[in-house]
Order: sequence, then C-alpha cells, then structure tokens
Amino acid sequence: MAGDWRDTTLGDFLTLQRGFDLPQGDRVFGPYPVIASTGPVGTHSEAMVKGPGVVIGRSGSLGGGQYIRGDFWPLNTTLWVKAFNGNDPRFCYFLLKSIDFARFNAGSGVPTLNRNHIHPLPVRVPSLKEQQAIACILGALDDKIELNRRMNKTLETTARAIFKSWFVDFDPVRAKAAIRREHPGWSNEQVIRAACPNLKPEIAALFLDTFVDSELGKIPRGWKVKTVGDVCELAYGKALKADQRQSGQVPVMGSNGQVGLHNEALVEGPGIVVGRKGNPGIITWVNSDFFPIDTTFYVVPHSLVYPLTYLAYALENLNLASLGADSAVPGLNRNIAYKSSILIPEHKILDIFDGHSSAIRHRQSASEKQSHTLAALRDALLPKLISGELRVPDAERIAGRYL
Repeated sequence: MAGDWRDTTLGDFLTLQRGFDLPQGDRVFGPYPVIASTGPVGTHSEAMVKGPGVVIGRSGSLGGGQYIRGDFWPLNTTLWVKAFNGNDPRFCYFLLKSIDFARFNAGSGVPTLNRNHIHPLPVRVPSLKEQQAIACILGALDDKIELNRRMNKTLETTARAIFKSWFVDFDPVRAKAAIRREHPGWSNEQVIRAACPNLKPEIAALFLDTFVDSELGKIPRGWKVKTVGDVCELAYGKALKADQRQSGQVPVMGSNGQVGLHNEALVEGPGIVVGRKGNPGIITWVNSDFFPIDTTFYVVPHSLVYPLTYLAYALENLNLASLGADSAVPGLNRNIAYKSSILIPEHKILDIFDGHSSAIRHRQSASEKQSHTLAALRDALLPKLISGELRVPDAERIAGRYL
C-alpha cells in the first residue's frame, strides 16, 4: 500500500454544496447541461458552475456520481463539489462514486442526503500525483465506454437516415421520377447516375420511378400496404419479478428498456421489444438473447421476407404509443395495433436494407459487449484503487489488456 496516503475527512478533502432551483418553465434552451440526481435532464442558457465538476444525488436518488467536463447547472436535487481543495477533480468523482451514500439517508418518504452528515466521513486519500494516476486509469475506461456510446449513436443515426430516405421520404423514387420528367429520352443508366449518385447503381435500379395511390397515400409502384397483424405477432412477455431473477448476463427487458439481468433467456436474439404497459408502444431493439417481462410484447415476424431490422423502424414510425388506452396505467391493445397499416417495400429492397442495418447492428452489439466488459473492469478496479489495495502499476497492466 502506498506510503503517502493520509487519513482525513470527506469535508476536509472537498466541499459539497447543494444545487440550485431551476423549474422546468424557467429553463431556456442553451449550451449548458442541467444536471439532476440521476443525470442530465435538459439544457439552459446559463451555467451556475464552471467545469470540470462533480455531482452526486442529494434527493430521490442518492450518491452515484457524475463527472461533467464543461460548465453546468446542478439542480437542487444534487450536491456538487464547490471546492476541490487542490485535489484532482476526476479522482474526487471516483472517490465519491465509491461511497455508498444510501446509508446516510436523512429523509423519510423521499431519500435525502444532508451534506453535514457526510462531510465528517473518514476517508483515506493518496497524494495528488497518485490521484492523477488513478483518475487516468479509471478515466480511460470511462472514456472508452463513452466513445463506444457515441459511436453507436452515430451508427443508429445512419440507419435511421437510410430508413427515412428510402421508406418515408422515398428519395430514390422521387429523384428518379424528377429526372425522368426533365429528360424523358434518357436511358435508365443515365437516370440512375443523375438521380442517385450516392447509391450503387444496382441498388438504385431496384427503386422504380413511379408512384401509385394507396390508403397511405402515394407509395412507390410495386410496394404493398399490409397490416401489422399481417406481418408479425406481438407475443406476450412473461412475468419475472426482481426477486426471482438469478445472477446472469441475459438482459431483462421492460416497457422502456432494460430493467435488469437474468440467467435464462425467453427469446433468442436479436429481437424487438414493444412496450405494453406503462410505456405503451415504445420500441426497443435488443442485440442479444433476452427475457421480455409481462409489461411488454416481443415481435415474431410471420415470414422471413419481413426482416426484423425493417420491422423495428417501421413499427417505430407507426407511433404505436398513440394507441395506448386511456387508463390509470397506459396500455397498448395489440388487437388495435394489429389493424395499423404498414408499408412493405419490394423484397429485394428489404434485403438490401436488412444487409445495411444488420451490419450496423453487429457493430453496435460488439461495441456494447466491449463496454460491458470495460464497465465490469472499472467497477472491479474502482474500490481497490480508491482504497490503496491495488497499486497503480498493477492496475495499468490490467487495464492495458482491454484498452
């Protein structure tokens, strides 16, 4: 264990301050994140704190920890570090993150953290140089996880842009139709080159240059309108309470995303989860095998000609959330959802889109798996480094295998 570590109190090491009121109606869209106890909840035109900064949950959700690189506005549900007292800000973030503040709950109905109760907390801390080394190791893992998240967001934006261009705006069809009107004597090859310069000619050739009438309005010739019930089943998830879940790596999917892990899967992935109760109509893509609970449906296509990748975006585009029942607990009636009209393009175009979007999903899945590994490593190293049990050179060697 390092010889230059010292015993002190949390309040001597850093100073925590309660955040500031900023009601939703008073916020003006701007460049500065508004930070609540659970994370960013919007932006504002002004900042109350200069970055980098560190925030923990004060009310509702206690502790945790957020590291904010730029200027920000911490809400009154948080405590923020007003003074780092010469210590490394990112190390302070990891130190606070390592502490279980739930045991200092001073509230009754709503969990509340009082800074005066936690400032006297004894802590053991290293020199500034070792703080910086520890923050560098753990920060590199966090940074890689964040890079993966941003990369996946970019990939998702790309897939959505292709879907919208091809299947909502019909850009290739409209462009070819416009060129055909302007140059009626041109060959198909000339029309394709002029209308779709960013598409491979063999892909552009699959899109015709005329529209036909349908119950959805004008659609490309050769495409069909079916109902959701024609193309897929919305199968019920299965009850699985939190205390029934066994330790494992299978994501448990609720109506608004992942709600835990389990050791068994109900559905072989990849797959689509549709919110049934609580968050009706919310569409979530799952890259791996998964367990959808009873607040959800999962999608079972009726034929291989209806690829899941297309159905995910098409169902999302239907805005199924608007079909939720008006009750105390909003719910999606699948029999009503089944009647919704859905556009089915020509099968060769679907295959091309499935190839593009599946490649994107595979890259996202690999990135997610890497991030899970990095997060597990970070969570394992954090208490050992913060306590001094693991020395920096040893931690660098371990982290270096994954970065």
